[in-house]
Parts: sequence; C-alpha cells; structure tokens
Amino acid sequence: MRFLFLLFLSLCMGIVWSQDANKAAASAQKYAEVLYNIERFYVDSPDAPALTETAIVAMLEALDPHSTYIPKEDLDDAQMTINGSFVGIGVRFQLMKDTISVVATIPGGPSEKLGILPGDQIVQVDGESVAGIGIKNDQVRQKLMGDLGTKVKVTVNRKGKLIDFNITRDKIPVFSVDAAYMIDKEIGYIKLNSFSKTTVQEVQNALVSLKAQGMKSLIFDLQGNGGGLLDAAHKLADEFLSGDKLIVYSEGRAQPRNDLKAGKKGLFEDGQLIILTDEYAASASEILSGAVQDWDRGLIVGRRTYGKGLVQRPMPLSDGSEMRLTIARYYTPTGRHIQKPYQDTETYRKDLNQRYLNGEFFLKDSIKMPDSLMYQTLKTKRTVYGGGGIMPDVFVPLDTAEITTYFSKLIQGGHVNSFAFNYINTNRAALKAQYPDIKSFKTNFTCDQAFMDAFFAYVSKEDPKLEFDAAAYATSEKLIQLRLKSVLAQDLWGTNEMFQVYNETNEILQEAIKVLQTKQYTNYQLDK
Repeated sequence: MRFLFLLFLSLCMGIVWSQDANKAAASAQKYAEVLYNIERFYVDSPDAPALTETAIVAMLEALDPHSTYIPKEDLDDAQMTINGSFVGIGVRFQLMKDTISVVATIPGGPSEKLGILPGDQIVQVDGESVAGIGIKNDQVRQKLMGDLGTKVKVTVNRKGKLIDFNITRDKIPVFSVDAAYMIDKEIGYIKLNSFSKTTVQEVQNALVSLKAQGMKSLIFDLQGNGGGLLDAAHKLADEFLSGDKLIVYSEGRAQPRNDLKAGKKGLFEDGQLIILTDEYAASASEILSGAVQDWDRGLIVGRRTYGKGLVQRPMPLSDGSEMRLTIARYYTPTGRHIQKPYQDTETYRKDLNQRYLNGEFFLKDSIKMPDSLMYQTLKTKRTVYGGGGIMPDVFVPLDTAEITTYFSKLIQGGHVNSFAFNYINTNRAALKAQYPDIKSFKTNFTCDQAFMDAFFAYVSKEDPKLEFDAAAYATSEKLIQLRLKSVLAQDLWGTNEMFQVYNETNEILQEAIKVLQTKQYTNYQLDK
C-alpha cells in the first residue's frame, strides 16, 4: 500500500501544472485504484513495478512515436552515442567462431596502453571462461564495460600463448565523425554518424585539417544519420552560416518560441557546400539540412529525409530510469515543419517501406507533396517543402542493380568481415610493408583471382549450405570485391580509410562530386 500511495502522490505532484488539474488528478487516482485492486484481488501475486513500466510505455506510445521510456539498465547504452563516450577497456571486437577476437584497440585507450594487439583472442574475463560458451555481443560488452576506474582481468590467447592483462576501465570516445579526407585537391569530405556532445569539436578539427590541405569545397555526408542533440545541430550550422541568421526555432504548448541563430564566425562560411541526405537522415540532420537549404547556403543532394520534426527532452525518473518526452516542434528558417504525419502509428512506422513501394527511392516524380506544404528559400526563392522531410535539390535514385540475394547472404552471414579479419591477421605485416598508406592500398591492392578463390573456399567451409552462385557473382562482383577491400582497409587502419575505399560505390557522393567538378553548382546561384 505504501508503494501505491507514493505512486499516487508522485503522479499528482507531476501533473499539478496541467491546465486541467482536476482531470489530471482524477486520472492519477483512477490509475492508483486499478493498481490497488490488482494488488489486492488478482488471482496471482502481481508485479506492481513491472505493471507500472508497462503502463508508462503504453502512455508514451499513445502520445507520439518519439516519446520514449528507457529503463535504468538500458540508460547507459542509450546515452553512449549522445555523450560521445562510454566506460570500458577500449577495444573493437568481433565474435569469431564463438571467440572474442580483438579487431583493433582504441588509440589512447587502456588496452592499447597495456599492449593488447589486434588478433588477440579474449578467452577469460576475471578468471571466467568466455570462449566456446555461446556468448553474445551484448554479454561481451556487459563484461568489459563498467564503472570508471574499476579493474577487470582479461586473459588473451596470442598465437597459442596465454597473457593476462589487468585493465583499469576508462572513458572511451565514441566518435561522431567517421571520416574526413580530401577527395581531390579542392574537395573535402566529412562523414557524420550522429550529433553528440563532442560533434562540434570533432567537425571543427576536421574542417581545420581539410582547409590546411587546400579545401575550397565541402561535401558533408549525413546519410544514415538519425540525429541527436539539438544544440549540436545548432552550433554545427553556425559553422556554415554567417551573421545572425536564424538556424531553427522550436515551439510547444508549454514551451514558448525559442529562436536559435548563428552567432559567431564559422570555419566554413565561404566555399561551395553540399550536404548528402537519404531516407534515414533524421531530426538534427534535418535541422542542419533545412537551415543550409533555406538560406541558399548550399545544395542538398540525395533523397528525401526521414521527416522528424519533434523535440524530446530527457527527464530523469526517481529510480534511475529516464523518460524522453516530446515537448516542442521545430521549424526551419522559412517556417517549415518537416515532421511527417504520425496520427496512425502503424502507417508511420511503415512509411519508408511504403516510399520504396511507391517508387520514391527511384524516381523523383513519384514523390507527391501538396502545394500547401510549399515554401520558398530566403535568397533565391527556390521551392522547398515541409511536412515530410527535406526534399533534396539534386535527387539521386537508389541503385540496386548489383545487389543480389547471394551478395546479401554473404554480408548478413558475416563472411566478408570474418574472412577479412582472418586475412589481415595472417598477412598484416606483409600488407603494411607493401601498402604503407591508404593511397597505395587503394591504387594497387586488387581482389585478384587467388584472393577471391580463397574467399569463396572460406565461405564454403564456414557455410556449406551457401553454394557459390556464378550468375549472382557476375552481377555483384564489383560490389563484393569493394566490400572486401573496404573491410580490409578498416582492419588495417580504421574507419576513415574504410570510407575512402567504400565510397567508390556511394552513388549520392559520386553525384555530389560530379556537381562540383562539372561546375553545375554555380548554376544554382547560391549564397557565397
């Protein structure tokens, strides 16, 4: 009964600000009554806390698709990307034949400092065997992650020799910039995977480095970027927009309008700018894209973005869990609200699949937007739309010509990653000697016949049911080889180098390069 009283009291206290306090209090009382009757009369012993968790989830789902509840045990994982770090031992691992294999150590992390090497197999954690027991990825992370400053004993198998390491867990960075490099002498490229607390500093560092290498035009890749912190999107847009231009504003029933503007001299206010988007670019990605497009600061190249225009506020709860509640809608500088309709939750969740079926990923003319959602950009008066994501200035269709079922099975089965890992472990020293940098590797390394024969022999041994498909390979040959080469680059160097190889098949990026190199960009008469 004490639990029910406290629950009722907390509910009432939390809603006294409501415009209709009587209705809110009545709802809280009704909920407390239901729990009371369940606890007193239900046929079996009820789990009241679990029922409360279920009720919270159901309540938030009834509001909108993006108000969510995060249990205490899941909160660290949920905050990892936003915080830009986690606490752990600092390795990138892969499960290979039920064994934890170190793919790479994080530069400056505790494992690198102690001498753990790529290829080491973690066989024990704190004296407990973790090899050959069917361990899963989340279980590995649970064992290796922990509180800052705590120690964990890790035993690795290095070419048949067991070595113990006593590792003090430390903060491990989670980088939001995946890649930053020069495409040619004047075009720079930055790939961003999220908007976190460290994003702005990471991008600033990348901009400084690229400008020092002669960058005059920038391609900023937001493909697949699901968003993150509003503050990061605001400050990042300030790097591209001059003066005190409005970047985004938000407004909600209990939230007065809040304008966020440019306010400092950005690192790339001059120069040609292209932002790459696709159907998975959402939220903060759309804030940045919308501001750049509305002010005619640059071009959006790719496909229509996701369409999320709602702002969530994290609200800690008393038991250490968290509620992320939608408190406002955000609008681009022209007044566009790009949130797609969400009244029908099921339709909302199937929207991307429906776009695919409608042909939107392949033909720009398949995208139907009503005139009521039409706006004009602030400088050149180009037509843009709200109500369903950011429409690109240059549409790039999805290219699926080389994707076969056979290719998908090779990827989904993990065969490309696992073969590349083994190949690198066997040939790391020779490869590093032959290809001292990514430029030489890109130019000279080829997936020749001997290499591919070894790959398919490996696949046949690991997955006998996946028979070699000559016709499918003829279709997907270039794609399979490029995927293998890109994973090799990642295991030899890192994510930055991986993208330098993999981006050769990035059709949206390749179109953006074409727009810049053929001088099409100037036809839009954009600001600066």
